[in-house]
Amino acid sequence: MLSPEILEYYERGGEHLRLAAGTGRLEFLRTWDVLTRVLPPAPARIVDVGGATGVYARPLAEAGYAVQVIDPVPDHVAAAGALPGVTAVPGDARALPEPDASADAVLLFGPLYHLPERADRVTAWREAARVVRPGGVVVGAVISRFASLFDGVVKGYYAEPEFVSVVDRALDDGVHLNAGAESRWFTSAYFHRPEEPAAEATEAGLTATRTVAVEGPVWMTGTRLTDFLADERLTGIMLDKLRRVEDEPSLLGASSHLLTIARRPAP
Repeated sequence: MLSPEILEYYERGGEHLRLAAGTGRLEFLRTWDVLTRVLPPAPARIVDVGGATGVYARPLAEAGYAVQVIDPVPDHVAAAGALPGVTAVPGDARALPEPDASADAVLLFGPLYHLPERADRVTAWREAARVVRPGGVVVGAVISRFASLFDGVVKGYYAEPEFVSVVDRALDDGVHLNAGAESRWFTSAYFHRPEEPAAEATEAGLTATRTVAVEGPVWMTGTRLTDFLADERLTGIMLDKLRRVEDEPSLLGASSHLLTIARRPAP
């Protein structure tokens, strides 16, 4: 289900602590902020597709939701399934092992950027639409087309010539191709333009699509971001201001990640 370099990346624990500090922590806080505003109230049932080790499943279960993680990486399934209130099974986003209309919400927080072909991404959206109940919400996460361009500056990767060609390919067609030669870089993925995920969700039959920036340009501020995250008051101010501009079109491409919120049409 996953290419060898992607599976190797996750088996090395590539996502295990990524959301715990720095830009990853901002990504988590902003994603959680969006979820608290778009998910139905607990005890709704949530299917977390590509939920990895349960970084979102854990707090969702603690909030009273019934959470089912579906992930193609065996180690992820084992880790998520060991969390209180969480069940986990192996599976592919393009053929979910779930009955029709069996969930109140579906999260696609991994599959969409590991499916380089548009037809496969639309299929993943369509499967989520099948599994969610009429009127239910589907939230999909994607990586911005320009994330590696900015990342090369923020993390100094442009000092390595191989990274330059990786960025050029991503800018050309969205394919970030890293066959595993450099483990510090993110694994192979598809990077979306801001308008793409909503169009894919719409083609899959979902409606009321809305795309928001997760981190905005704040993720590029380095040590200043660390200072804000270390101060509860400053973190609150930052999250409030990012919420105010989360769907500002001129800022979408500067965000490292985007969330698209859509609904299955009600009868």
